[in-house]
Amino acid sequence: MNFFEYLKNLLKQDERFFSIDGQFLRNVAIEAAMKYDAKLLKILLNDSKNAEKFFVEVDGIKIFKAQEFSWMVNNREFLPGSYTRFKNKIGLVDERGEFLSTADSVELAFPYKDCVLEGGQTKDDQKRSEIFYNEILAAEDIDRLFEPKVLTCAKKFSADGVQSAEKFSDTDNLIMKGNNLLALACLLKRFQNKIKCIYIDPPYNPQSNANTFAYNNSFNRSTWLVFMKNRLEMAKKLLAKTGVLIVAIDKNEQPRLQILIEEIFPEYDIDCITVIHNPRGTIGSKFSYTHEFAIFVTPKNVDVICERTLNENEIDWSPLRNWGGESLRTDAKNCFYPIIVKNEKIVGFGEVSADNFHPTAQTVKVDDEYYIYPIDSKGVERKWRYARQSVESILDLLRVKKNKFGYDIEIGKNFGAYKTVWTDSKFDASVNGTQLLKNILPDTVFSYPKSLYTVMECLNAVVKNDKNALILDFFGGSGTTGQAVMEINKNDGGNRRFILVEQMDYIETETLQRNIIVMKKIAPNSSIVYCELKKLNQNFVEEIQAAKTFETIWAIYKRMVESGYISYKIFPADIDAAVDDFKELTLENQQRFLMELLDKNLLYVNYCDIDDEDFNISAADKKFSRSFYGD
Repeated sequence: MNFFEYLKNLLKQDERFFSIDGQFLRNVAIEAAMKYDAKLLKILLNDSKNAEKFFVEVDGIKIFKAQEFSWMVNNREFLPGSYTRFKNKIGLVDERGEFLSTADSVELAFPYKDCVLEGGQTKDDQKRSEIFYNEILAAEDIDRLFEPKVLTCAKKFSADGVQSAEKFSDTDNLIMKGNNLLALACLLKRFQNKIKCIYIDPPYNPQSNANTFAYNNSFNRSTWLVFMKNRLEMAKKLLAKTGVLIVAIDKNEQPRLQILIEEIFPEYDIDCITVIHNPRGTIGSKFSYTHEFAIFVTPKNVDVICERTLNENEIDWSPLRNWGGESLRTDAKNCFYPIIVKNEKIVGFGEVSADNFHPTAQTVKVDDEYYIYPIDSKGVERKWRYARQSVESILDLLRVKKNKFGYDIEIGKNFGAYKTVWTDSKFDASVNGTQLLKNILPDTVFSYPKSLYTVMECLNAVVKNDKNALILDFFGGSGTTGQAVMEINKNDGGNRRFILVEQMDYIETETLQRNIIVMKKIAPNSSIVYCELKKLNQNFVEEIQAAKTFETIWAIYKRMVESGYISYKIFPADIDAAVDDFKELTLENQQRFLMELLDKNLLYVNYCDIDDEDFNISAADKKFSRSFYGD
């Protein structure tokens, strides 16, 4: 018996270290050792072998070598004094020398991780230094935050024009305006576990003045991670069982984001694709950057990524005619038949030739058509690689090639696995992003949108074989994802639908208008429903942001107090008493203060309050909201 087995038998004196079915609970034993558990120490001290191995005597006092005991329990073969300690393991260890891979608690840690950041973004793609309501909400401050919201301003757009929308149909595309975290909570009620692909292009958080995620605190990176964590956790609930998440990101946060995703999606595979989106390069501090990333999050042990359609120059062509062993006509009689060519294109397939029929040549002209047989250059009758009954299924893999005898037929597989580096010029964001968008919306506010073909390629990798897939983008931006879905449908006659969420005011002039224009041009039989989360405290948010004087700020404050929709932590009397001090604050700090007074659970009207007369919900909004939520 080796020493490890000897130790296990000894520890059977303590039932805590073994499961009901007799399995040794290593972690329990290690935890007891690290706590210097009295019962464990007595068991070890009362055995001479273990007392000698795991205790050292100093001035008559025995000191327990807890770390060596833990190594023995965890590694069974070797102790730390030996060069074989790391014989079978390579990896990171913590301060105790424990391998991180053996610890269940390893995770990406950052300030405010367990809190919620709603995010009050009001401008995008513009330099700015402030976003006002960016408080981190602790769990105890959240009560009705994630309840579905009342939907308002519902309109349906089609090739025939626009009309008010009374209901939402499973054939409609959807564009929704509102805070995207709260919009995701609304979508859950109707679409939980139904989304085939989620594609998002979130704020990149660069260390520069161009940062569109300029939250005003000293924990910018942590704030960004909280922001992403909240939304990714909600998005996971929307994914179908075979659903895939795709996140576009650049170098600034890719390492931390990928670790965060691995933590939130432990039952998924994570693959990081490099996309050359700017071949001219963007000057960094030391290098010129030409690429960004697309992180694919796919369920483990499920084949969900489709084959990629190859470019013409990537296809490896070879003769359809067999060669070598077992390639003769007599080896497979149903593989000898003519392939009919006209104008250098395959137009049909003849029937299997009778045994006593022998063509006079490899290429036989019949009127204005050519009959091509599997006969080699020496006149030997061979066979096609596909039988007559199956050859039509691979018609799209065949091509006609002219030769000195007339024509030959070649086969080339036009599909293959996606590579991890995408270099095609179609991914150029300047040509197929900025210029393409300006052709649709000449006055667009977006300076560097994604290439349409980058988004199409990402989506095609997931939904190419699912013509009824539902695709979600909750960072809707300029609306590229919506156009990408319609373009894919145009190419293969699919009925895929999109859901876009955006909280910026440009949603109507950019996101929606772009997709209406594209819909009328290439998808005239489809429709787009637009709606908004009905504002409550969000109205105060917008008033505060627009305020320019103390008098305006104070008037807003008075109305806020009268509404009652302020934080339970606020005592208005104390603020009234300090009005002179408040007046001395800068306008920016006055605005910030009022933002912090608002109850962030009530930025929008909750659906459960739809019949509350205080909120004055119109009959049309009630009808549409109930249709959307299925009530």
